[in-house]
Amino acid sequence: MAFKEADLEKVFIDLLVQEGCKYVPGEAITRGEGEVLIEQDLRDYLHRRYDSEGITENEIRSVVLQLRSLSASALYESNKKFCSWLSDGFMLKRENPKDKDILIELLDFRPLGERRKSGFGVGADEEAMPLAADVAAKYCADCNIVKIVNQFEIVGSEKRIPDAILFVNGLPLVVFEFKSAVREEATVFNAYEQLTVRYRRDIPQLFVYNAFCVISDGVNNRAGSFFAKYDYFYAWRRVEFGDRRIEAEGIESLYSMIQGMFNRRRLLDIFKNFQYFPDSSKKEQKVLCRYPQYYAARSLYENICKARKPHGDGRGGTYFGATGCGKSFTMLFLTRLLMKSLSFKTPTIVLITDRTDLDDQLSGLFTASKKYIGDERVESVESRADLREKLQGRKSGGVFLTTIQKFSEDIELLTDRDNVVCISDEAHRTQTNLDQKITVTDKGVKTSFGFARYLHNSLPNATYVGFTGTPIDATLDVFGPEVDIYTMTESVKDGITVPIVYEGRAAKVVLNNSVLEEIEKYYEEAAEAGANEYQIDQSKQDVAQMGVILGDPDRLKAVAKDFVAHYEARVQEKSTVRGKAMFVCYSRQIAYALYKNILELRPEWGVTKICDDAEFAGEATELTDKEKRELKPVEKIKMVMTRSKDDEKELYDLLGDKDARKELDRLFKQERSNFKIAIVVDMWLTGFDVPCLDAIYIDKPIQQHSLIQTISRVNRTFAGKDKGIVVDYIGIKRKMNLALKQYGAGSEQNVEDITAAITEFRNHLDLLDKLMYKFDASAYFKSTGDGAELKKLECLKQAQEFVQTTKEKEARFMGLAKRLKAAYDICVGNEGITRAERDRAHFYFAIRSILHKLTKGKAPDTAQMNARVREMIASALQSEGVEDVLQLSDAEADQAKQNIFDDEYLQHINRIKLPNTKIKLLQMLLQKAIGQIRKVNKVKGVNFTQKMQQLVEQYNDRTEQDILKSEVYEEMAETLTDMIVQVRKAFTEGEEKGLSFEETAFYDILKSLCIKYHFTYPEDKLIALSKRVKILVDEQAAYPDWDKRDDIKSALKVDLIILLDEFGYPPVERDEVYGEIFEQAENFKKGR
Repeated sequence: MAFKEADLEKVFIDLLVQEGCKYVPGEAITRGEGEVLIEQDLRDYLHRRYDSEGITENEIRSVVLQLRSLSASALYESNKKFCSWLSDGFMLKRENPKDKDILIELLDFRPLGERRKSGFGVGADEEAMPLAADVAAKYCADCNIVKIVNQFEIVGSEKRIPDAILFVNGLPLVVFEFKSAVREEATVFNAYEQLTVRYRRDIPQLFVYNAFCVISDGVNNRAGSFFAKYDYFYAWRRVEFGDRRIEAEGIESLYSMIQGMFNRRRLLDIFKNFQYFPDSSKKEQKVLCRYPQYYAARSLYENICKARKPHGDGRGGTYFGATGCGKSFTMLFLTRLLMKSLSFKTPTIVLITDRTDLDDQLSGLFTASKKYIGDERVESVESRADLREKLQGRKSGGVFLTTIQKFSEDIELLTDRDNVVCISDEAHRTQTNLDQKITVTDKGVKTSFGFARYLHNSLPNATYVGFTGTPIDATLDVFGPEVDIYTMTESVKDGITVPIVYEGRAAKVVLNNSVLEEIEKYYEEAAEAGANEYQIDQSKQDVAQMGVILGDPDRLKAVAKDFVAHYEARVQEKSTVRGKAMFVCYSRQIAYALYKNILELRPEWGVTKICDDAEFAGEATELTDKEKRELKPVEKIKMVMTRSKDDEKELYDLLGDKDARKELDRLFKQERSNFKIAIVVDMWLTGFDVPCLDAIYIDKPIQQHSLIQTISRVNRTFAGKDKGIVVDYIGIKRKMNLALKQYGAGSEQNVEDITAAITEFRNHLDLLDKLMYKFDASAYFKSTGDGAELKKLECLKQAQEFVQTTKEKEARFMGLAKRLKAAYDICVGNEGITRAERDRAHFYFAIRSILHKLTKGKAPDTAQMNARVREMIASALQSEGVEDVLQLSDAEADQAKQNIFDDEYLQHINRIKLPNTKIKLLQMLLQKAIGQIRKVNKVKGVNFTQKMQQLVEQYNDRTEQDILKSEVYEEMAETLTDMIVQVRKAFTEGEEKGLSFEETAFYDILKSLCIKYHFTYPEDKLIALSKRVKILVDEQAAYPDWDKRDDIKSALKVDLIILLDEFGYPPVERDEVYGEIFEQAENFKKGR
C-alpha cells in the first residue's frame, strides 16, 4: 500500500502530539473564513499569563487589534515587526494611567529559565528527561497553548488548505507542507514552491505571523525561513546536546527534526533567540538557525556561564566548525544569548579576528544587527587607545570588533570587569601565541610576547571563547576544551558545503624526483620545528632553497603551460560554473614570474574588459542595470599581493595600493566580472568567500591547519556547483590527508581523489552503453565526408526516440546521463580520459539535452557542451519544430491563438515520423494552450487540465510491447490533436451568444454553479449578468496594485454581491456560490 501525503501528515501530527502538542482538526475551530489567528486561544493565554497583573478585557482587545493591524500587503516588514514582538515582547499602555505598563510576551518563555541547568540538556550532570510517552512530565508549567491543526481552510484571493499548522497561543507560527515520497513528480521542492509562490500569492495573511516553515516528503525533511531560497532549507539532524549527527534519511531524519527542533523548550528558544532579521535590508532577508549553529551557540553560552571568573577559570570553550559552515551567524546567535542573559547583566563583548578583511566581514554583519543583539553600541575599534576610551567608565554593554594586531606591546589594563566576553574568530591564529620570545641584539637581550599575551593582560577577568575551523592543542589550552564540533564531512552531508576533489599534477611539471624529495624534507623539518606556524622559526636559508627549487624557470614554464591547458579544458567543456580559479604561489617573485609566463601564452588574458562570460553562460547574456553599475573593466588574470618598497616599477604598478586590492576583492566576488584568475601568495587563503570559485591550484608547501583553510576556499555552495577541485603541483596529498585526519574528525574521507571521479565517469558510461546496446549509433561516430553531419543528426534524433521507448527507460537514461555529467565535470581536464570516451559522453549529453527540452521546455546542459555538439542539438530541435513551441512566450499569446494552433501547424507536427517526439510536442503545445485559457477562464482550464492529466498518465504507462503497435501512438497523437482543436474552439465559442472570450469565462462559472448546486436560471439573464460582472471586474483591475490592497479586494466582493443580488443570482441560499465567483473574478484579474 502506497505511503501517501495524508499518511505523512498523520505521522507528523502523532510525533508532535508526543512532544506535547494538542491535535485539533481545522473544522473544529470557529472563526471567519479569511481569519488565520485562533483568537480565543490568544485571549485565553493573555488571561492566564497576565490576570495576576490585572489585565482588562479592553487591554486584551487592544493586543489582538495590534496583531491584526499588520498588513499582508507589506508582508516582509509585517513579519519582521511580528517576529520582533514575538522574541522581545512589547510594552502595553494600561487602560488606567495609574497602572504600571506591562511587557507583553506573546509566548510564555519562562520555561527557558535563567539558571545554567535550564533544561536544555547541556550539562552532563543534568537529570535525564522523562520518556516521550510521559508527555505531561516532560515540561515545566507554562501558560502556552500549543496545537497542531490540519484541514485549516483559509480564504484569501483563493481558498487554500495548508497541510498542517502549529499554533502557539492562537498564532500560526509554523506551516507544514507535505508531498508523497512515492510520487516521482511530487518533490519536496514542489512543497517549497507551494508555500512560497502559491500560498504567498493566495493567502499571504497566514505568513504575517510565521516563524518558519517545514517541507517534507517523508525522506527529505527540511525547515527554513519563509523568505529563504530553497537551498537554505535544511534538515535538523541532532536531538540532544552531545548527540552525534543522525546519518539516515527518511523516518530517522523525521524523528530527529521533531524530537530535536520541536522539543518544547528548544522550540521556544528558537522562537525567542534564533530567528534573525537585519536592522534594514534591500532584500527580504530572514535567517533561521541551522542545527549546528543552535547547539553550538547554546552550548557555548552555558559553558561561558560556568567558566566566568571568579568562580570559573575564564576559559569559555572552543567551537570547532568546518570552514564555510556559518560560524559568523553562530557568533551572532551567541552574542544575543549573552546580551539577553540576566546573570551577565548586559556584558561587554569583544570580537577579535586576525585580519582586517575578516574584521570587515564580521563588523558588516554585527553593525547591521543592533536590534537583534539588543544593544545600540556595536562598533569597530580603530586602535587600542580607541578601545580603552570606549571601555572607560562603562559598567556593561557594548559590542566591539577589533583585530588581534591592535594588542601590541602595551600592558596597560583596559578593564578588570568579569562581565566581559572575548570571542575569537580563527582562534588557532589569533590567541595561541602567549609565549615569550627572546631576541639577542647588539644592545642586549630583549623579551617580547605574542599579541595574545597582551590581550589577556589587558582584560584579566574576561571569559575567552574560541571559534576555529582547525583546532590545535594550543587553542584548547587557551580557550578550554571543545564544547561542540561540526566537521567538514557533516557539512557536506547537510548540503552546507560541497565536496572537494583532489587532482595531483606534480608529475607534469617537476624536472626530476629530487625536487619532490626536497619538498618532502622541507615539510619534515618544518613539522619538527613545531605545530603552529607562529612557532616555526624557519631559517632564511631553508626558505631561499625552496624558492630556488619552485622558481626554476623551466619548471615555471611547464606549470604555466599545464595550468593554461587544464583551465581552458574546464572552460571549454563548461565544467566550471563561472570560470573562477585561484593559483597559490610560494613567493611574490615566483608569482610574478608565473604571471608573465601565463600572459606570454595567453596575452589576451591581460586585456581589460568589463565582462566576457559568454563561454560560461552558453551564450552572451545582457548585463543587468545593477551589473552595469558594479562591474568595472579589469584583466582576466591578476596578482593579489601587497606591494614592497623594493619592487621593480612594473610589478609595483601592477599590484596597486590597498584601495586597488579592495576593488579586486569586490570584482573577484562578482560572478560575471572579467576577473577570473587570481594569483596569490598569502592573501585570500582564509576567510575569503567566493561561492562560485570552484578550482584552486596549489604550488606552495602549506602547513597543517592552513592547508585545510586553503582548500576550503572551493567548498562553498553555488547554483550548478557539485564539487570544488584542488589541483596540486607540488605533492601536498599526504600532508593534506594527515591534516584532514588531525583536524577534520574523519573529514579525510571527504576529499576524494580525481581517480574516483574518473572511475565514476567510466562506470556511468558503461551503464549507458548497456542501456543503449540495442541501438546502432555507428552513424554518429563513423560518418565522414559529405553529408556526414546530416547522418549524425539523424542518428541523434533516432537515439532520443529509442530512449523514450518506455517511461522507465527514459527516467533511467536521464538519471544516468546526469550523474555522468557530474563526474565528467570533475575530471574533464585529466588526460586519463580518452578522446573516444569524451565523444561517447557528449553523445549521451546531447540526447539528454534534447529530451530535457522536450519535457521541461529548457535544456540545462546545452550550455555545458562543446560547440559542435551544441550546434547539433540546436539543429535537432529546430528540425522537429520544437523551438517553435518553446519560443511561444506568454507575451505572444494572442498571436499564438491565430498561428501556432492553426491546422497547418498541427499538420506539420503530425508529419513528424518519430512517434514519441511527436507526442511530447503535442503535449507541450496543449499545455501552453491550456495555460492561456486558464489565465482567464478557470472552469475550462481546470476541465482541460484534468483531461490532459489522464492522457499523460496513459502515455506514461506504455510498455515494451506497445512499441510494436503503431496504433497506440497514432491514437494518442490523434487524441492530443483533437484536444488542442477543442481548446482552440474554446477561445471563440462564446461568440454565438454574443460574448467575448473574457465574458465567456464568467458565463462558464455562473453556468457551472447552476449545475453544481442544482438550480435553474434564465439563459438571457445569465448572458447579461456575465457581461456586467466582466465590466465590474475590469473597473477594479484598473488599479495596478489591486492584488496587494485588501481594501480593493473587499470593495470588489461587496460590489459583486450587490450586482448578483440585483440579478437575483443565485436563486437559492448558498454562500459557496459567492466564494467560487470571487475566485473566478480574482483569477480573471490576475490574467489581465
